[in-house]
Amino acid sequence: MNFTNKWFVIVACLVFLFQPSTSFELDAITQNRPINDGDVLVSSDRKFALGFFSPGKSLYRYVGVWYYQIPNQTIVWVANRDNPVPANDTSGFLAIHGNGGLVIYGKDRSTPIWSANVTLSSPNSSVAKLLDTGNLVLLENESSQHALWEGFDYPSNTMLPSMKLGFNRRSGSERFLTSWKSEDDPGIGTCVYRLDPNGLPQIILYKNGAIRWRGGSWTGKGLSGIPDRTETKFIFDVSFVDDETEVSIVYVVTDETIFSRTVLDESGTIERSTWNGQWTNIWSAPIQRCDNYGRCGRNGKCDPDDVGTVECTCLPGYEPKSPTDWYLRDGSEGCVQAKGVSMCGEGEGFVKISRLKIPESSEALVNMKLSLKECRRECLKNCFCTAYSTVNGTSEGGCVTWYGDLMDIRTFANVGQELYLRVNASVLAQYDKSNGSPTKMAKLAISIISVLLFFLMVFLVYWLVKRKLTGKKRPDKVVSRVGSMYLEKSIGDLDDQSTINSSELPFFDLSIISAATNNFSASNKLGAGGFGSVYKGVLSNGKDIAVKRLSKQSGQGTEEFKNEVMLIAKLQHRNLVRIFGCCVQDEEKMLIYEYVPNKSLDYFIFNETNRTLLDWKRRFEIICGIARGILYLHQDSRLRIIHRDLKASNVLLDASMNPKIADFGLARIFRGDQNEALTNRVVGTYGYMSPEYAMEGSYSVKSDVYSFGILLLEIISGRKNSGYYDETYPDSNLVGHVWNLWRDNNALEIVDSSLGDPIQFDEILRCIQIALLCVQDFPTERPTMSAVLVMLSNDATLPPPGKPAFIVKKAGTSEDNSINYVTCSIVRAR
Repeated sequence: MNFTNKWFVIVACLVFLFQPSTSFELDAITQNRPINDGDVLVSSDRKFALGFFSPGKSLYRYVGVWYYQIPNQTIVWVANRDNPVPANDTSGFLAIHGNGGLVIYGKDRSTPIWSANVTLSSPNSSVAKLLDTGNLVLLENESSQHALWEGFDYPSNTMLPSMKLGFNRRSGSERFLTSWKSEDDPGIGTCVYRLDPNGLPQIILYKNGAIRWRGGSWTGKGLSGIPDRTETKFIFDVSFVDDETEVSIVYVVTDETIFSRTVLDESGTIERSTWNGQWTNIWSAPIQRCDNYGRCGRNGKCDPDDVGTVECTCLPGYEPKSPTDWYLRDGSEGCVQAKGVSMCGEGEGFVKISRLKIPESSEALVNMKLSLKECRRECLKNCFCTAYSTVNGTSEGGCVTWYGDLMDIRTFANVGQELYLRVNASVLAQYDKSNGSPTKMAKLAISIISVLLFFLMVFLVYWLVKRKLTGKKRPDKVVSRVGSMYLEKSIGDLDDQSTINSSELPFFDLSIISAATNNFSASNKLGAGGFGSVYKGVLSNGKDIAVKRLSKQSGQGTEEFKNEVMLIAKLQHRNLVRIFGCCVQDEEKMLIYEYVPNKSLDYFIFNETNRTLLDWKRRFEIICGIARGILYLHQDSRLRIIHRDLKASNVLLDASMNPKIADFGLARIFRGDQNEALTNRVVGTYGYMSPEYAMEGSYSVKSDVYSFGILLLEIISGRKNSGYYDETYPDSNLVGHVWNLWRDNNALEIVDSSLGDPIQFDEILRCIQIALLCVQDFPTERPTMSAVLVMLSNDATLPPPGKPAFIVKKAGTSEDNSINYVTCSIVRAR
């Protein structure tokens, strides 16, 4: 402990020992005036108070904010959620530390129980106040209006008026609600209420990592999943911001005398209430079965007011995927398009469906410059565009388009948005375009068409049987035309087990790719690896692409190729590399990606010259971006995906140095209820594989967490895990070296010396601790990626890490640096 900290503790203890036994009401916290257990800090309008409390039956002590004028203590914010003062210890105090930051101490005055890590230029003048909004802020001095730290940046389970929820695009920080563990424990629970910034930003409620309810996107007046209520719109004023700086939502009360709060409880319900002698619920979710996320599956629509019929109906042009389950009123399997129906230049159009909560939009594309007519025109051009709508409900209010299946749609009685759904010509003729319901003439036409289809099916069966008996061969190629580009795939190369089809991903003709890459010239070659080569190309429309050309001797093989196509075609996230299509023709197999100009992460962090281009701020942004990409794969994508080959050479950097995870050739899909799997074919890269996978073939989401931990240490240190680092322990790898330094409290020695100023040593040390938590030996001890993101964006105290696995390197297993900036996987049989 340095001299300043010792002096602070001495002064704080003297203040505590010689103060009178009675409690005080204070208006500010200064270095000479802490808040002791029993004292309260009161806002100027006496609406809120801050002090120590014990929730429910708990005997632990916490520092929190509550309504000062309400008889029953109603907690709205907690500081030390996961770090309480020990039970029955009423000697705790909240004070300003010697460096100017806030700290909580218990009986042990040497180590704070909780701290707000802030270092001020003039720490002796800092002051903490409780604002009339309930926000605890730390100011540089009494007259300052700028908050250096504020409690509203770290919400608990309650959203108050003027508190923002959302994402800061510059700092990467996020404000979101997390439930308490129980009524007696305000620790971080299993439910999260956050604003998802991807695609068309939307409010989402998670429980145990899965989406429980979706509040929808901003319509200009409110959220699409929360109908307007006349009796409350005069009480609350909600605003939404989505610009280059942030995406956030905030509400205020029009009458300051009204007490209002929005609470996320531990059961997974979000509830807004007001105080009128008691707390009165004015809105909560989910409350109806149609509120549950994905109630009617993909391409299904839930209608709670459709009296006399089932809740779930398929969208126009779709039919139940499982008719039996649908008949039993289980719509979870959703709906699919009729087979053999073409919607690419075959007279297709759009049916308008009104009064909707528009589909899940994290993967939707948004263009605020397009009008409704322009949006329709753009969607019609692309055969893979399934629906479009406006962003804020007006014809000039921006364009949002969906590609692929539509999820989580429901209807409302009198409100909602309009969705324009792509249907083929026959379905279009059956529907009244004004409201998406069948006309009387269409109903008669449906009956006639049904009879004709029956006879047509009989004829087709007869024709197929006759064709088989005559031994007539199937055609070798299936060719369709999209715009001016011919898309082609070989039926012989993509068998029936492959889920790749022309409705999911464009197939480029070989001549187009050859022309784009100048006939695969050496000057266009970006690099090479075990799978083959990567080339830069430029399409005729000027679009830059990267072409991954699978060699005949590739260690990746056809199965990995199909796997990569199938996976990436279904993924859309800013931190995942985007695939434009593929080419399977003759003996060629190629993937066409977006071109990422700044190569891969290893090109920077493992190069003495290039690493100076990445200061700590940039590296931390890359770390958070990688974590968000992995979380999307594990939790937020349509499929739960284990990457299995996460490493520096598989993280690409775009023009803005944003990270994009690449190479899904070794990835695996998990079912929604599946947590782990076994394999007899262990593939991956030594130094990044988790112990249970490398030694037993067992892999799970925690396998990727382990690889992320290794990658995090490499980004911090600028060194490879498999290199030589410790003269005392010459056989140790990077993990072992960091572990030895951590035990000796010298972990900062590993920090890359090329990092520029200023260096946030507290933040770096926190990242090292997170990395060590990720590389612990047992999978159950490692955090999930959602927990990792919370750790990265929250200053709460972290648990101590256990001894990591694989701290000793094995001879002959070091990984060579990939020269293709894409991948260099090593395949090894068990």
